[in-house]
Amino acid sequence: MIDAHHHLWDLNAVDYPWLMEKGKKRFFGDPTPIQRDYLIDEHIKLTAAFGFKASVHIQVGAVDGLQEANWVNKIINENQSWPMVQVAFCDLSSDQREIQLDELQKLSSVVGIRQIIGRSPAEDANSKTNELLTSDNFMQGLQSISDRGLSFDLQIIPELSEACAAVVSQFPNLQVILCHAGSPYNRTEEGIKSWTSDLYHLSNLSNVSCKLSGLGMFDHNWTQSTVSPIVTTVMKQFGPERVMFGSNFPVDSLSSSFKELFERLTNIVEEKCLEDVFFKTAQRTYFPNLSYG
Repeated sequence: MIDAHHHLWDLNAVDYPWLMEKGKKRFFGDPTPIQRDYLIDEHIKLTAAFGFKASVHIQVGAVDGLQEANWVNKIINENQSWPMVQVAFCDLSSDQREIQLDELQKLSSVVGIRQIIGRSPAEDANSKTNELLTSDNFMQGLQSISDRGLSFDLQIIPELSEACAAVVSQFPNLQVILCHAGSPYNRTEEGIKSWTSDLYHLSNLSNVSCKLSGLGMFDHNWTQSTVSPIVTTVMKQFGPERVMFGSNFPVDSLSSSFKELFERLTNIVEEKCLEDVFFKTAQRTYFPNLSYG
């Protein structure tokens, strides 16, 4: 199995201001318990116990995205027995974009780019990241990574789905992976209904796949029954061949143990779909040359 969305950090090697800010709660909760190093040995031990044998590292807000990517690449090279690739950060709207992408592609582990567009309504109002959707430079950046054969990890909130779909539809050859099931932060009946409707804009595009990840970020008391409507909706709209599992650890360790996360999702996903969701979709997306005997 492949964990298609997780993070690592060494607080002495890379600077993460958002993570180390003291006393400030984020949209995913109080980060205090994860304000410590989270390294590859811990993640392997945690996930291998449940049968995982490979993973995808996702950029996580370092001051210097290239520094983070170089550190992750070093970790990958030092742990050859654990196949891992990375989705790095690049500001696709920057005038320095092509230089940044050239540097990132010198690292053999870089297979994609993530530039967050939406996190939560409160934080997005301050970050102005939504403005990327109307940026000509950002559009040029998406074309560039498509031409380079890189994928794009898309993180948004549901209200941005329609606008994002209008953008993504212009790049049919770009492989887009929707993070965290599109961030259904409103868990009321009406909120889930609205998210379900919004999700269709993206699920109708054949080049978009979806991660079952980050399900605990907006509800730390989540249970199998509370997220079942989210999981079943994603499965119905995308189909198992376009859905993959991601732990989002260590962030989601704030809302559940890995055992709870894994068991709840495997109980919801139909048995015939488990191989796609926990292995094949991620393999096709991130590890086209990976196979197990």
